[in-house]
Amino acid sequence: MYIKKSLLLILALFIFSINLTAQCAMCKAVVEGGNETMAEGVNNGITYLMIFPYILIGLLLYVIYRYRKKTKK
Repeated sequence: MYIKKSLLLILALFIFSINLTAQCAMCKAVVEGGNETMAEGVNNGITYLMIFPYILIGLLLYVIYRYRKKTKK
């Protein structure tokens, strides 16, 4: 039950964080001086880099879930 709630919370955080476009100060300064296509490129790059930690955490939680399920039997 606890794992299901945790997975649901992580999934919700992932879904809602897609709409966020926060950037570091340097990225923001570069984007403000450029055009819109460059801003989209920076935002897409940041989103691309943030996907991997979520995937790794998801895989870790899946492995833990499978391990606990296996030990209960």
